Amino acid sequence: MNVQPIEKPHDSVTPPFTRLLIANRGEIAVRIARSAADLGLETVAVFSEDDRHSGHLGAADRACPLQGQGVAAYLDGQQILAIAQQQGCDAIHPGYGFLSENSAFAAQCAAAGVVFVGPSAEHLALFGDKLQARALAQQCGIAVNAGTDGVTSLQQAQAFFARLPPGAAMMIKAVAGGGGKGMRIVRHAHELEAAFARCTAEALRAFGNGDLYVERLIQRARHIEVQIIADGEEVSHLWERECTLQRQQQKLVEYAPSMSLTPQQRQWVLEAATRMARASGYRNLGTFEFLLDLERPPTEEAILFLEANPRLQVEHTVTEAVLGLDLVQIQLELAAGRRLAELSMSQSRIPLPRGYAAQLRINLETLDPQGRPLPTIGTIQAFTAPLGPGVRVDSFATPGYDTVPGYDSLLAKLIVHSPRPDFATLLHKLARAAAELRIDGVTTNLPFLQRLLAHPAVISNQIHTRFIEDHLHELQPEVTDTSGASGRDGAGAVIQAPLQGVVVELAVAVGDRVQADTELLLIEAMKLQHELRAGDSGVVASILVKPGDSVNPGDALLILSPCDVADAIEPGAKPGHSDTGLREYIREDLQQVRDRVQATLDPARPQAVARRHQRGQRTARENLDHLCDADSFIEYGQLAVAYLHARHSDAELRDKTPADGFVMGLATVNAALFGDTQAQVAVGSYDATVMAGTQGHKNHQKTDRLFDLAREHRIPLILFAEGGGGRPREDPVTIAALENQNFYKLAELSGTVPVIGIVSGRCFAGNAVLLGMADVIIATDNSNIGMAGPALIEAGGLGTFTPEQVGPIQVQHRNGVVDIRVRDEAEAVTVAKQYLSYFQGPLATWQAHDPQQLRHLIPENRVRAYDVRRIIHALADQDSVLELRAAFGAAYVTALMRVEGRPVGVIANNPMFNAGAIDAEGADKAARFMRLCDAHGLPILTLIDTPGIMVGPEAEHTALVRHSSRLFLTAASVQVPLFAIVLRKAYGLGAMAAAGGHFKRPFFTIAWPSGELGGMGLEGGVRLAYKKELEAITDPEARQAFFEERVASRYRKGKASYLASYFELDAVIDPADSRQWLVRGLDATAPCRKNSGRFIDAW
Repeated sequence: MNVQPIEKPHDSVTPPFTRLLIANRGEIAVRIARSAADLGLETVAVFSEDDRHSGHLGAADRACPLQGQGVAAYLDGQQILAIAQQQGCDAIHPGYGFLSENSAFAAQCAAAGVVFVGPSAEHLALFGDKLQARALAQQCGIAVNAGTDGVTSLQQAQAFFARLPPGAAMMIKAVAGGGGKGMRIVRHAHELEAAFARCTAEALRAFGNGDLYVERLIQRARHIEVQIIADGEEVSHLWERECTLQRQQQKLVEYAPSMSLTPQQRQWVLEAATRMARASGYRNLGTFEFLLDLERPPTEEAILFLEANPRLQVEHTVTEAVLGLDLVQIQLELAAGRRLAELSMSQSRIPLPRGYAAQLRINLETLDPQGRPLPTIGTIQAFTAPLGPGVRVDSFATPGYDTVPGYDSLLAKLIVHSPRPDFATLLHKLARAAAELRIDGVTTNLPFLQRLLAHPAVISNQIHTRFIEDHLHELQPEVTDTSGASGRDGAGAVIQAPLQGVVVELAVAVGDRVQADTELLLIEAMKLQHELRAGDSGVVASILVKPGDSVNPGDALLILSPCDVADAIEPGAKPGHSDTGLREYIREDLQQVRDRVQATLDPARPQAVARRHQRGQRTARENLDHLCDADSFIEYGQLAVAYLHARHSDAELRDKTPADGFVMGLATVNAALFGDTQAQVAVGSYDATVMAGTQGHKNHQKTDRLFDLAREHRIPLILFAEGGGGRPREDPVTIAALENQNFYKLAELSGTVPVIGIVSGRCFAGNAVLLGMADVIIATDNSNIGMAGPALIEAGGLGTFTPEQVGPIQVQHRNGVVDIRVRDEAEAVTVAKQYLSYFQGPLATWQAHDPQQLRHLIPENRVRAYDVRRIIHALADQDSVLELRAAFGAAYVTALMRVEGRPVGVIANNPMFNAGAIDAEGADKAARFMRLCDAHGLPILTLIDTPGIMVGPEAEHTALVRHSSRLFLTAASVQVPLFAIVLRKAYGLGAMAAAGGHFKRPFFTIAWPSGELGGMGLEGGVRLAYKKELEAITDPEARQAFFEERVASRYRKGKASYLASYFELDAVIDPADSRQWLVRGLDATAPCRKNSGRFIDAW
């Protein structure tokens, strides 16, 4: 089937965006990638840890891993936005599901300057709230179904049900719902309480919002929806679709256009949809859905607004088929700011539908005896799509693919278009294509769909929304018994899992007496929850699983011991989890612990949190939430309080000193990139909202414990060090407290594991000492760091100062105390995660720059300066460079980077400062950086362009003799591989120091054609060697000519290519080959590479 790209003006020659991230998976991700490619738009796919073999990855130009598994990974908007920014994406397409209707995510994209391909955050919020959408429909004069108009309580729902006429039923719906989640039909009053509780829990899990409302159930209806496109001012419709054939509010077959509407009804529904879109100022693509109530007279009042979906629909394909349009491309163009008129999409330009189109949703599922869909898994052995004009298959499946449980069961969509005006021809063609579709190795609903298409009522279009439920016994090709298979183990019936999934809820506890058909537990699979009920009465003897456990078919879940039916409900028995309303029963002792834990968290401390936010800072827990992978942080010492029991009650201490001002524990960081093992970290944060982040007795004990954990298990340490130092006036434990081991224990860690220090705000005294022992210090613009705060300075008679005058960031960044300066804590955490990643291992995905640009980064004029940072960035993988101590020791640039995903440290002479001559600060900076790399096993690349070590009386004031010698001493002790590239000048002792002591010390010493080498600088060497001859020439012009001739002669003999003929260099290379040399060097030295573990000098 040909899907035509949208019409574009002749002057439109560029794609709407530079690079598009597709925040989805499966068939829709493939669909979006193909349309984007047709526009010349580069795409980036994402994938979770358990989805790395999905077919959608190959459809994009590149793919990036997500941290986490299952649906949660694709719902992590913060992570996805960060990847988009890292990859240089200026737009994100959310597809459908996942983040497609998340208004908060759309707002985050807008704030970050990344275009969310879809409606605005405001429109997502409006239509995501079903109650607001109902209210808008009513304001536009459009009928809605009878129901409650606000968030509804159980009592209000019961009252609404009681007002319904005899025989009527009610539908419970989630306010933030969609896709059938949080919905239940209630036909009898006694069902309502349990159904309401289940909908609340399901809505909370699915949408994070358990609010519900209720409507009268429409027993017989047609489901009609209108495809809208809009640019914020103009609105057009792309006609309607029909989705009446559905099961449990999940669509299975969709048609376009509807064959069920009269011309008048079609006009009514199209006008209603465009009216609502226009009233809301809608922009981009959207679908407005309606129910045609078949039990009412065929008037406009029988067309009831249902909901609006502000996103691309699964069934958008049938609209494309009958109109010859590409809706994804239209989305992209509208998101880029194009107008409908520019796209020839004004209503007058929209063509009439040509024939009919239909879509079948091919799901990985089978049916149980009650007709409920059960997910299936397996390996796809064969996937053969039908062929022919007007036949299209959208899928991500390929032979050999192992299906992944936990996601939507949709495997493929079969779309068929018939240009003929009769619907029967379409159904015949659809049935033939379905028969030709071959999927082996997994069970799908294809046989069920084939029976559905062959049903006489479907062929004659005598259907309604509950048609499948009403005719299920005729449509089932086979059934699977899932009532809770059981066996006997001598103690009772062993209840077994009927399917693969995850246990999400236990409805009983050990000792509960249950009747036959009592719900025992819930298993979730493929986004659907499956109740497991007791086959017979009994007593719960043992429960073998817990919520969150993954189970496979046949796994034992619990054991029921037999009992008499009469005894199944024992009068006066202790309330169990099977009793209505008491399933969440919590013991008193557990509740007490829960309460105390909750009291330590930010929501329980609103005033402290507000003060922190007023200062423009985050709380300790907010920083840790940002740093740690989702749900990975386990906290140590959370219930500790300050050692002030002599002066304060326990309740006061719990209220005023939660966690004794130090939040600490273990977590993972960057697990999505490196796996859980490599991602383990020890994290700690002084809490400035508790006694100004000062260090007390229990606080010190917690810090000791954290440092011990990091040392004993060799895991990196990240420390947020803000605080005022030692805490005075605690209960006496010691007099001087000089036996405190905090500082010693952290010093022991130096060189054994990476240690990262982060500070925002004030960091004085003991906190500053701990910070100073970190491998790297990351500090925000509002930081002040000092060995004492204002009070102690004044007490020492040294003057009166404000905290802001002590060690401000401008001072501490320039003098080298701070390695990386950042704007705020959010950036600090992001940089910390990047810094840590270099010591966690290689990256699987990377992108190189064009290596040929390296040929042009050094000026042909040998005396012209250049920025060596440009060379570092060009050598490294894209977006992989992190510079350290940028404001200190300007003679050297030191940075971490990656080459083909592998981490490397780089030191580079800086020709922009003193022509690259090595001074005292630069020598210290380079030497410490080499120690850092050596301690943690990072190879070192040295880029050499130096006229030598700085000389002169002023330089000697800086103790240059000692400082410059550190380069030789450090290089001699380094055990990691060293690679040297001479960029231009390499003269004298400075070149030797830069190369690690001598030119045969590195694994290779190579030069670019611009290289020039010698025992000293050319000009200085000539003046020294020909001093008498120059003095003897009296004519200034002749003297200059003699000088230049000698310099030129030495330059010819000092060129890299000349020295290479004497084998004083390993090679002279094309600069474009530099990465290739580095990769070969990294490969060759990898087997013998190891960490030295030697401590890293604080300076």
